[in-house]
Amino acid sequence: MQDQADRPEIISVETPAPEMFDDARLAVERLCQLYDDAAHYLRDRFLGAMSGGHPGVRIRAYYPEIRLTTTTYSKADTRLSFGHVSEPGTYATTVTRPGMFRNYLEQQIGLLLKNHGVKVQIGPSDTPMPVHFAVANFPDTTVPQEGAGAFPLRDVFDVPDLETTNDDIVNGVWEPVGGRPSPLAPFTAQRVDYSLARLAHYTATDPEHFQNHVLFTNYQFYVSEFETFAREQLADPDSGYTSFVSTGNAEITTPDGQIETPMRMPQMPTYHLKREGGGGITLVNIGVGPSNAKTATDHIAVLRPHAWLMVGHCAGLRNSQSLGDFVLAHAYLREDKVLDDDLPVWVPIPALAEMQIALETAVARETQLEGYDLKRIMRTGTVATVDNRNWELREHSGPVQRLSQSRAIALDMESATIAANGFRFRVPYGTLLCVSDKPLHGELKLPGMASDFYKTQVARHLMIGIRAMEHLREMPLARIHSRKLRSFEETAFL
Repeated sequence: MQDQADRPEIISVETPAPEMFDDARLAVERLCQLYDDAAHYLRDRFLGAMSGGHPGVRIRAYYPEIRLTTTTYSKADTRLSFGHVSEPGTYATTVTRPGMFRNYLEQQIGLLLKNHGVKVQIGPSDTPMPVHFAVANFPDTTVPQEGAGAFPLRDVFDVPDLETTNDDIVNGVWEPVGGRPSPLAPFTAQRVDYSLARLAHYTATDPEHFQNHVLFTNYQFYVSEFETFAREQLADPDSGYTSFVSTGNAEITTPDGQIETPMRMPQMPTYHLKREGGGGITLVNIGVGPSNAKTATDHIAVLRPHAWLMVGHCAGLRNSQSLGDFVLAHAYLREDKVLDDDLPVWVPIPALAEMQIALETAVARETQLEGYDLKRIMRTGTVATVDNRNWELREHSGPVQRLSQSRAIALDMESATIAANGFRFRVPYGTLLCVSDKPLHGELKLPGMASDFYKTQVARHLMIGIRAMEHLREMPLARIHSRKLRSFEETAFL
């Protein structure tokens, strides 16, 4: 075991004493100052070490922290699902990129101040900031791969630690440790930083561009329609939309702006129709499969979006359905397998009334049908999600029997995963699918059969998703975030 005297000296950024705040805006300003000081300190020392060699000491900086101590129970509105702690005690969370999360932090801290009547404490935490995450703030600086530098980075700087980067809080398995504060937020700073880095990698757009309303699709056809809609909105000075961001962070603010297609597309091309305050819409083409669906939602969840919806294609399972019909999911048969370790299959995934109403209202608006007539082109029921794209080629008695017993009306490879992760991460979710084939009834998804369908239904389907999001945007956040998503002991932060 290494003797304490043999360990290198640790030098760190100045750690000022914590301060108390009763103003959410000023509290966030202090968070920004502490974070920026720490990130710049690590960046400068990192550049110095890269040019001058091993400094002979360990270099460290710390994430800022929000801490709340209350001795009384909250008198919050019982209709609210967030904004207050469950019982007296001390609660804390580390914070990263507070400038990017300014609106969210001001809202959440403001609710704490209102509902508990005590000040919040802002100061440095005891959690080291990994140099990789600090340097990510500076586009002109990159961290070399392990072994590429003159010395191992971990000998001088703190690096990402998976022991403290996990989903214990949101999975409900976090356990108190030796008098440490209880969690104040669903994600730690390290967990957020990890996902911000993954988002930039998988989507080829910076996390700052993501909007509060996220649409997921499993077909590239929707992307061109989304861009067309975006350009129409930018041409309308009254639309409220300010810019459109394409893969590679290409941003236009006028309808005739030019966007160059990158030579190499990312795994999940993502596009953002932006609006002030994050009130716009993000479209993510997750491709096909539950693994991609889980990966995308695992990371987008740290941005705390107001809602996400799946608008993709599916196999219709009933003979009464026609190609192009819509399916509004009211329940999910989960055979995707990718979330079983985080959210057991026996956990029910409830339909959220606010999301269902928004989607059904949008369908009625776009199709000009309502009431009983709406049943001609839309069916509600169970959507089955599987992990085998060629499921119909296997022996039928088992799978088809399960589908029949579950009363499933449609099958895909992403919807249940997205809904289940929405439930797990407390992000309101919904699903509206479009029938593109009926394999059990001899209508396979083949190019010749699908072409007319794609031309006539893609634009309508996407517009329904957009209209549903615009409907949700006008609703108070407290109404969208249903109490159904909250467990016995929840974090105060959304």
